[in-house]
Amino acid sequence: MNDTPYTPPDFGRLAGAPAATFVPAPADGVLPDDFFATSNLPTYVHLGGGRWERPREPRMDGVIVRDGEALLVREGRRVRRGDLVCTGHAEDGSAGVLVHADGFRVPGAAADDFHFMSSQVSREKPIDYEQLARVLVAERRRGGHVVWVAGPAVVHSRARDNLVWFIRNGFVGALLAGNAVAVHDIEAAIYGTTLGMTDTGAATSGGHAKHVRAINRVRAHGSIAAAVQAGLIGGGIMHALVVEGVPFVLAGSIRDDGPLPDVTTDAIAAQDAMRAQCTKATMAVMIATALHSIAVGNMLPAFTEDAEGTLRPLPTICVDASEFLVSKLKDRGTHQAFGVVTNAQDFLQILRMHVERAIRGG
Repeated sequence: MNDTPYTPPDFGRLAGAPAATFVPAPADGVLPDDFFATSNLPTYVHLGGGRWERPREPRMDGVIVRDGEALLVREGRRVRRGDLVCTGHAEDGSAGVLVHADGFRVPGAAADDFHFMSSQVSREKPIDYEQLARVLVAERRRGGHVVWVAGPAVVHSRARDNLVWFIRNGFVGALLAGNAVAVHDIEAAIYGTTLGMTDTGAATSGGHAKHVRAINRVRAHGSIAAAVQAGLIGGGIMHALVVEGVPFVLAGSIRDDGPLPDVTTDAIAAQDAMRAQCTKATMAVMIATALHSIAVGNMLPAFTEDAEGTLRPLPTICVDASEFLVSKLKDRGTHQAFGVVTNAQDFLQILRMHVERAIRGG
């Protein structure tokens, strides 16, 4: 992973740049025709008099809204009539908006090559688990907010206990997942199976219905937390999240069974809940989920800011058994994603071993 320090823009060369232009939104959720579309890269807006400011809560595919002296990145649907929206298309500062793609330039990189972590996606490329462990331990030490994004393979592959370990030991700031992750984890806690299979992969009698029975029992308690407190859920991922007070967002989909009472079935509300965690993220770990990984990648900036206002890369690790997902995530604009092509079980087991070693100072 690239540790190149951030180099701020040279605003001296933009001394003659005009202030950015802002136009009122014509209606709720409707943007001015010439709106400026944001990326996940460090962006500066000229407010006049040589004052260049970075908008808060950056992400790709948003717009910049001015609220008094504050600049905020907002999804178009959240813009209200009359909100002042930044307009223009130029990104070189000539129209008052600068997208600073050189801030984390890797020495020797091509002029158009912006990235934080130089890595070709390949299952044949060795995985530097020691480096990944150091980054994760450093985030915990500085009190960072590590957002984990997980798919149900984390439960099916028997990586469940290792994810519990990361939660228990303070390496998970929030978990973003779907109904299936929680359902299969809770099924394992209640019945010892996932989708009716034992931990050896053997089918069980009536196993096809056990996940639905697990949902029903949680619904009878009203929430996952209530089911934990009642002793119905005695272990696993959701148990650890509740006990440790770690926030989680379960986003619904059209194929969900049940769903569990904690699942947000309104897609827009689910996006808002996920975004609330992404705005605090200082690192992201995405494991075995295509749609959730791409969704979260779109919500994340490619950088984070420390208490002193210094920018640094936002480490983003994407793990999948297929090279396709990792490549697709990067192609969708998450340039900083470090691809790990392996299965969830191996990744979490080996990462845990190296994190434990890093904690011991080995």
